Amino acid sequence: MHARAVAVTTTALLGVALLAPLSHARAAHADDADGPSVIAHRGASGYAPENTLAAVDKAAELGIRWVENDVQRTKDGRLVVLHDNSLRRTTDVEEVFPDRAPWNVKDFTAAEIARLDAGSWFGSEYAGARVPTLEQFVDRLEHHHQKLLLELKSPGLYPGIEQQTLKVLANEGWLDRHHVAGRLVVQSFDADSIRTVHGLKPAVKTGFLGTPPVSDLPEYAEFTDQINPSYGSLSMSYVSSVHAFTGPHGRPMEVLTWTVDAADTARLVAGYGVDGIITNRPDVVRDAVGEAEDTVRG
Repeated sequence: MHARAVAVTTTALLGVALLAPLSHARAAHADDADGPSVIAHRGASGYAPENTLAAVDKAAELGIRWVENDVQRTKDGRLVVLHDNSLRRTTDVEEVFPDRAPWNVKDFTAAEIARLDAGSWFGSEYAGARVPTLEQFVDRLEHHHQKLLLELKSPGLYPGIEQQTLKVLANEGWLDRHHVAGRLVVQSFDADSIRTVHGLKPAVKTGFLGTPPVSDLPEYAEFTDQINPSYGSLSMSYVSSVHAFTGPHGRPMEVLTWTVDAADTARLVAGYGVDGIITNRPDVVRDAVGEAEDTVRG
């Protein structure tokens, strides 16, 4: 187990000494900017339709390095980037295929999904945006020199998706030393899925979505580098507990929290010492807390 010291700074104001604990990011990266890494949730989804190339472009326009996405599998075995198991909320699938309720991703071919409008629901200016394949998504990230926090969504619905995702990433050049060292994390709510990813490709950094009990952290530290909880479940003591463990790559485990869109909440969780904040409004969070050069390390 790796203990991490908490750095403390003293500020005098009107003759009163004020003690303020520095964040974990500051302690680990004293020469960096002030705050945790900012990760664009499903792209900059507060400003463009989620999980589309337009959302990736918007994140790049805002200067955001890390982009989070969700991966699922079509009926004919292609990997596409979409959050919901159903296509209904974020596409016009009800109009195009009215007789195929409940419109689950796994019941449509990639060609059928490619026909759908995935942008009009968000705004008319995005009419005609498509559900991207994983290949298209990482190609756009590469174009912008961005980094990827990839979520395996509902892996229980798609047996073997871990190996398939790694194969696509390898084919697209995302499993070389450069990408694995600092541009890729694979996460899931399913601990077994993340354990599988680690077993298949130990070099790939992984994250578990959730807040496991502190007593279970030694087990998680064997196969995941990050514990990534919702912000409502966080406390400073929990973040410190996670940081006290060494992950499978020999570094202290990290904490990325989601989904934080308000400046005051961002400042709160930054004060807990989180390593990254996942947000629909990355500019708001960055302006509120600053951003370390590369807190989410490879």
